Amino acid sequence: MSKTGRILTGHRPTGPRHIGHLVGTLENWRDLQDQYECFFLVADLHVLTTDYEHSDRIQENTMETVFDWLAAGIDPEKSTLILQSAAPQHSQLSLLLSMLVSVARLERVPTYKEQVQQLGLTPSMGLLTYPLLQVADILLYRADAVPVGEDQLPHIELAREVARRFNQLYGEYFPEPEALLSHVPRLPGIDNRTMHTSYGNNILLKDTPEETRRKVMQMYTDPTRLRTTDPGHVDGNPVFTYLDIFDPDKAGVQALKERYTAGRVGDVEVKQYLAGVLNDYLAPLRERRARFATRPNEVREMLRLGTMRAQVDAQETMEAVMQQMGLSGGLNLNRIPAGQAASGAFC
Repeated sequence: MSKTGRILTGHRPTGPRHIGHLVGTLENWRDLQDQYECFFLVADLHVLTTDYEHSDRIQENTMETVFDWLAAGIDPEKSTLILQSAAPQHSQLSLLLSMLVSVARLERVPTYKEQVQQLGLTPSMGLLTYPLLQVADILLYRADAVPVGEDQLPHIELAREVARRFNQLYGEYFPEPEALLSHVPRLPGIDNRTMHTSYGNNILLKDTPEETRRKVMQMYTDPTRLRTTDPGHVDGNPVFTYLDIFDPDKAGVQALKERYTAGRVGDVEVKQYLAGVLNDYLAPLRERRARFATRPNEVREMLRLGTMRAQVDAQETMEAVMQQMGLSGGLNLNRIPAGQAASGAFC
C-alpha cells in the first residue's frame, strides 16, 4: 500500500502513558501507520526544558514510554522510532533555524507563557526555544503533516513560518507542514481536571485491573447528587465521558444514562460497571505491554535501529541546509592540500 506523505510526531518521555494518551494520540498514530510514512520521536531533550533537575529519571521513563507505544500498536516494522538525543542533527538544525526567529516571536507562543505561569518557572533559554526545537524535529525529516491537538496548533504555525522564511532566503527545500487535528475529545482525569501525570489523576496503561478499579471508584461524578434516588447529571460527568468512549454497547450506555438521570441507579453501580468496561478494553494492551517489559534489551535495539535509519534522512537534511546557508556542509575539507591549513584564531 502506497503512503500518502510523511508524518513526524512524538512524546516527551515523562513516564508511563495513561488512557488519555491512548485515545487522544496512540490509537490515532497506530491507524496512521498504514496511510503515512511515520516517524515517532521520543523527545527526551524536551524533558530538560522543564525538569532538568531530575535527569536521572529520563532513561527509565523513555523505556516506559516506548513499552506503552508498542503495546498500543506502534509497529517498528511499519514506522521509524527515534531517540531525539541520539540524533545530534535535531540540535544542530535548531541552532541554525534560531537565526531566523526573533525572541519576541518565541515569547508570543501561548504554550510558553502557559508553562511559565502554571509551573511557576523562571524561564530558561531552553524553555523559550523549545518550540523552535520542535520546529527542527519536524523539518529535519521534511514532514508533510503533524498529528496534534488544538493546543499545539501555534507550534505548527511556527514551523510553517520558519519553513517559509528559510525557503524565501535560501531556496525551496522544506515543505510547510500541515496539522492533522485529532477529533477525539480530551479525556478528563478522575478528579475532572485535565488528566496529567503530575496531578495523580490518571489511569495508566500499565495499571493492574485492581489499580484501575480502585481509581475508577474514586472518580468525580455529580456533586449535586446527595442520594441514589436524586436525579443525576451526565453532562460533565467523567464516568459517562469514559463510557461514551470505551463502551462498545452504545445502546446500553444510553439506557444507563436514562436510569441515572431518573435517579434509578447509584454512582457505585455505575463506577463498577465502568471499571469492568475499562479492564476489558485494556486487557489485550496490558498483555502486549507485559511481554515488551520483560524484553527491555530488544526494545532498546528497536529504538537504536530506528534512530540509525532516521539519521540517514537527518544527515541529508543537514548537508543540504548547511550548503544552502553557505556553511561548511558544502565544502570537502579533506581536499585542502597539506601545509595550507590556516592557523591562529578565528577572525
